[in-house]
Amino acid sequence: MKKRNKIRWGIIGLGNIANQFATDLKLIEEAELIAVASRDITKANEFAKNHDCDKFYGSYDELFSDDQVDIIYIATPHNSHAELSIRAMQNGKHVLCEKPLSLSYHDAVLMIEASKKYNKFFMEAFWTRFIPSIRELLSKVESGKIGSVKYLKADFAYYNSELGVRLTEKKLGGGALYDIGVYPLFLSYVILGIPEEILAKSTYHTTGVDLQTTMILQYQSAQSVLHAGLVSASDMKATISGTQGRIDIDSPWFMTEGYSIIENEEEEKFRISNIGKGYAHEAIECHVCIKNNQIESNLWSHQNSLDLSSIVEEVKNQIGLQFE
Repeated sequence: MKKRNKIRWGIIGLGNIANQFATDLKLIEEAELIAVASRDITKANEFAKNHDCDKFYGSYDELFSDDQVDIIYIATPHNSHAELSIRAMQNGKHVLCEKPLSLSYHDAVLMIEASKKYNKFFMEAFWTRFIPSIRELLSKVESGKIGSVKYLKADFAYYNSELGVRLTEKKLGGGALYDIGVYPLFLSYVILGIPEEILAKSTYHTTGVDLQTTMILQYQSAQSVLHAGLVSASDMKATISGTQGRIDIDSPWFMTEGYSIIENEEEEKFRISNIGKGYAHEAIECHVCIKNNQIESNLWSHQNSLDLSSIVEEVKNQIGLQFE
């Protein structure tokens, strides 16, 4: 009987992030990974064995047709997110889709429309939004703990000596902006909202995708300075500065387990451990929403995803990035 109460997961796209997500799923009592799919049946078999999963498929359609699966986690390359998410919902599945939602605002809209049409839960897998330390510090910012926010700094950059096809091919949505630039843009959005103006500049790979992108977001009375890069490492800390103090988020800020509040030159440290690597928290949010018959999360809503998609698209246009 207890088995039936579990939320039964399927996973499509069996790369590194899917592996980490599946590892975290094991830490959630009410979660059960029952099926995985890859276009490479050998890869699917190996992934299933590594994660004690009974069923593995050599095509996505087979997983879509599995009536035992409640929700599908989609972790394929960016360019296939929209098509696969919509097909999953057409087949009666709830969907957690890896960020970025899609490579265009237009496709993001179609994904949200599918969720409403088929009455299925759908959420962008923006795991940072559900990290306990992030949730706590955001509530403190909202309550006015550091006054009115005037400045935000965030980056996500690392040195990658071997940029593979996924990061360099245009048709796959490669480059720094869509792979990791969405993180600092997310932080600015959840704290300051949609900017009035965006200034962005990039350096490029020979394929035309961006290797590093720096962005200034202008708000009515605040600014954000953001950076994403694949060619050099940053400290991956983030700072939120207000009129009455600031919050420094421990590195790596997007999956942090701690932060500090600095007021009047006095520092107070806070720490909350993540479950596993941190992917469990977004999965738990999916469970809560599904049990409440919600088609979207209150913490990271359909509109939140659309807003962020529109911001990312503006940056894409500014730096002349084209995936077609």
